[in-house]
Amino acid sequence: MSQPIKILTVDDIASNLAALDAVLARPDVELVHANSGQQALELLLDHDFGLAILDVNMPGMDGFELAELMRGSVRTRHIPILFLTAAGYDTQRTFKGYATGAVDFLYKPLDADILSAKVDVFVQLARQKQQLAEQLATSQRLLKSNEMLMAVLAHDLRSPLSAILASTSFLERFGSNDKTAPVLERIRRSGTRMVRMVDQLLDVARLHGGRMQPSMQREDLQALCAAIVDEHESRYGRGRLILECAGDTSAVVDPGLLSQVVANLVGNAMQHGDPDEPVRVHVDGTDPKRITVTVRNGGVIPAEVLPHLFDAFRSGRSAAESEGLGLGLYIARELAMLHGGDIRVVSTEATGTVFTVWVPRAAG
Repeated sequence: MSQPIKILTVDDIASNLAALDAVLARPDVELVHANSGQQALELLLDHDFGLAILDVNMPGMDGFELAELMRGSVRTRHIPILFLTAAGYDTQRTFKGYATGAVDFLYKPLDADILSAKVDVFVQLARQKQQLAEQLATSQRLLKSNEMLMAVLAHDLRSPLSAILASTSFLERFGSNDKTAPVLERIRRSGTRMVRMVDQLLDVARLHGGRMQPSMQREDLQALCAAIVDEHESRYGRGRLILECAGDTSAVVDPGLLSQVVANLVGNAMQHGDPDEPVRVHVDGTDPKRITVTVRNGGVIPAEVLPHLFDAFRSGRSAAESEGLGLGLYIARELAMLHGGDIRVVSTEATGTVFTVWVPRAAG
């Protein structure tokens, strides 16, 4: 159950505070009284108030001075202030009240219905703020629990997966024959795919938790892309990839995270592109402010898939055809945006499929 909204009422006359009690008392509101500006400041240190109702004319520290001190503190500057005064209407005093941060200015004798209606508005706003804070706290607890779950899951899965892959490698090397070779290869592929899924789930948990921070350094993107091309050529064979570069290809990036982005795009192009056409990787460093990497392959992505291509858990393929969780492109785009860049895709019969990732040349 939500806590009552606290309202600070400040007046040096006890009967005025009693009158406010009579008008504003209700189950969801807690009225806290102060008979001076100094006492009010002490209460402001100990309580979170949704509204402050200040009498203007008080001995010592008047309402205007108290309001100025409240606006000068980070803790209290957000509290709405409602001024009450027994003096007649004075344009200069009213202007001064609003200048010190008042949200309204009421004159005595007070109309109980008007005062109650105005206070209701601020109580509702404070209640909404309270609910949002509770929802945020709940979301943060759930996020932390999710991160812990992912970490435990990844740890518990990695150990048996490592054992499976190590055993598969041993059997392929020493105990393989014509009958067992296809089975061992299938186990190896499945195990490798599961490791990739675990890594992707961990990446998503870190991204959502704000714990994936890039470690920026100056890097040659031509060398970075060349290493990725060489890795994929060793798997798919020479001639399937063409690397082209232009201009100054150095930039301040996180080489590990950006390699993950480019490797994902190249891997998708090799896996899903037209095998009769080479995959072209072009690093464009001719722009003085940013570097662009394009990965082009033959084949077309269906038009209905394109708008959702970077959504989480959307692989662009049917569930039966999908070999992953549909997180690769989502993570790649998040990592590019973490650098201050982005990824775009164009896929037509004329151009084939072209993924373009760009990052600023210098760290922001």
